[in-house]
Amino acid sequence: ELASWGARDAAALRWLDPPPAAQLGSARDLLERLGALDSAAGITAHGRELTRVAAHPRLAHMLLRARVLGQLPLAAQLAALLSERDLLRAGAGPRDADVRARLEIMRGEDRAPALDRPALQRARRVARDLERQAHESGGTAGAGRADTGGDPGLLLAFAYPDRIGRRRASGAGRFILANGRGAAFAGPQALARQELIVAVDLDDRERDARILLAVPLERRDLMEHFADRIRRRESVQWSTREQAVIARRTVELDALVLEEQPLAEVPADAARGAMLTGVRELGVAALPWNREARDLQARIEFVRAALGGAQGAPAAWPEVSDAALGATLESWLTPWLDGVTRREHLARVPLTDALRARLTFEQRRELEEWAPANLTMPSGSRIRVDYLDDSAPAVSVRLQEVFGLADTPRLGRGRVPVTFRLLSPARRPVQVTRDLASFWRGAYAEVRKDLRGRYPKHYWPENPLEAQPTRGVPGSSRGRR
Repeated sequence: ELASWGARDAAALRWLDPPPAAQLGSARDLLERLGALDSAAGITAHGRELTRVAAHPRLAHMLLRARVLGQLPLAAQLAALLSERDLLRAGAGPRDADVRARLEIMRGEDRAPALDRPALQRARRVARDLERQAHESGGTAGAGRADTGGDPGLLLAFAYPDRIGRRRASGAGRFILANGRGAAFAGPQALARQELIVAVDLDDRERDARILLAVPLERRDLMEHFADRIRRRESVQWSTREQAVIARRTVELDALVLEEQPLAEVPADAARGAMLTGVRELGVAALPWNREARDLQARIEFVRAALGGAQGAPAAWPEVSDAALGATLESWLTPWLDGVTRREHLARVPLTDALRARLTFEQRRELEEWAPANLTMPSGSRIRVDYLDDSAPAVSVRLQEVFGLADTPRLGRGRVPVTFRLLSPARRPVQVTRDLASFWRGAYAEVRKDLRGRYPKHYWPENPLEAQPTRGVPGSSRGRR
């Protein structure tokens, strides 16, 4: 009515009690779907014709569409049924939700014991009035076609296009509607096994609306008469439920998927993009992290931190923390996702190579110099450097293997001393230090005294800086003091 008066924006009017904005928005969407309003909220010629029929716009639209199809008497009966109180009174058992049962009563074909006769008489009068109004509203449009019965499902789909429903695969009686809402019959109903229905009356107070009144819909009618709203498209998307990239060709009506087939060939770029969406959802932790990958990540982060703000520092190193990697997946992970379309396929990603590829050739050389994976001890042993430890960089090594090492090595372009976790011959901790020179001068004497008592067969020199480093029990005790 507002649009017929020329008012496109209800908010611009002065109301005593403004109508809820959400309801106004829903009404506008419905009228656009019925063709009564254009995209600018202006009334259309079809909309003006609807105003000449004394019925809800849904039902008026159905009547006018039925007139063109030569099914006006049936549409008038349906509109009358839905405008009046239900003809079937509530009985002891579940009420039949099928609209066709009411139609049979309207036509005198059924004498139901729980019949509301006053409502039936009113419905028949209303049907005659609506049929007359629909004839008069459009002049001779459709008059050349004879009324030959018709299909109530198709006609009610015109009135309730947003409530066309398709049965869910999970079981009978549960449907998904074209508006995206779930709906279900409360009890056993013959309609529960239908593939397509129109849910005419709903109790939508629950998450899944309860279907009170419905009618079956033939697929061929839907495909023919709603062709302008049916979309055929190909999609490549990440499925949270399947934990995989799903590539399919679908036929859709709004939120309904009417047909679905897998794509024979999946575009590589689309598959990689969908898989990136999946990794974002799963998190960087879903990637195949092993110790080598985590060590490399920590080494790169160590160099970044060590060079931060240093005078004459080289070009910025990439940030490879979990948060940074998650925020930049597209730039570094995409090239490594060929053929990866499921969560379990992520195990194929060479994560260490992917991280190393973020570095320039010069940075890779500098990484080996400033944050080596191993340090060579005076004994000749190559000891792994731990960059994940709270006191990183750190090494755990037997005390005897560092005899002769006067000063603590420094990494990160010489800025960070290595933490030494010095161990007994049985690999039990005996000292932690970042200053070997201070340790040799001070605490070593007490440590030596204790270790000589616990490990008498091992070599514990008074002057460790001049002693020969060893990996175990020496062949002789020569040189012990």
